Amino acid sequence: MVILTVKAGITREQVMTVMPAEIRQTVQLNLNGKIREWYSRGDGSGAVFLLDSRDVAEAHAIMEGLPLAKQNIVDHEYIALGPLLPLGLLAADPERRQQGETHIEDRR
Repeated sequence: MVILTVKAGITREQVMTVMPAEIRQTVQLNLNGKIREWYSRGDGSGAVFLLDSRDVAEAHAIMEGLPLAKQNIVDHEYIALGPLLPLGLLAADPERRQQGETHIEDRR
């Protein structure tokens, strides 16, 4: 996941000058399967992208290739995501599941 935030002191006009190229490239990344989902931030200060990448380094390379990053208009925060680990307990056989639950309770 990448949280994109417009840098302090950057005007809306500066952002909008770059947006046509940014939009074209993000749509192409979506069509190529690199951007799975994207959202506008509720506060209007940027966007959130869910990328399909091997690791944070690849996500960084993808995002740094976009026009807003090249123009140094935005900051990025990268967060690696994966499956929710406790769901494995639900898929385990009942005996293992109970052992897992006991193990979790022992840590409290």
